[in-house]
Amino acid sequence: MSMGYWETVLTVLGLAAITVLTRSFFLLPQRELPIPRWLNEALRYAPLAALVAVVAPEVVLTNGHLIDSWRDPRPYAALAGGLWYWRRRGILGTIVCGMTVLLALRFGLGW
Repeated sequence: MSMGYWETVLTVLGLAAITVLTRSFFLLPQRELPIPRWLNEALRYAPLAALVAVVAPEVVLTNGHLIDSWRDPRPYAALAGGLWYWRRRGILGTIVCGMTVLLALRFGLGW
C-alpha cells in the first residue's frame, strides 16, 4: 500500500514539527531547569550507552544471530581497539588499530 502525495506531505510536515518541538524543548525556558544530581550524574553515561547499543550488535551478531565461528574478525578487531584505547586513550589510534586488525584478518587470512 503506497501513500498518496498529500499523505506524504502531511507526514513529512508532522515529523518536522515533532522534531523542532522536541529539539527546542530545552531552549524554551528562560532559566535552567533544575535536574537532580543523581540524574545529572547518570546522563554523563548516556553517550557511552548509546554507542555500545549501536556497536555491540555489529560485533557479536550476524543476520540477527550470535556469531557461531571463531573465524570472524570483528570481535578480535573490537578487542584490539579496546586494548589500544585502554592503553593510550586515543580515539584515532583506536580506530586505526581496530580497522588494521579487521582488514588484516579479513583480507590477509581470508576470514
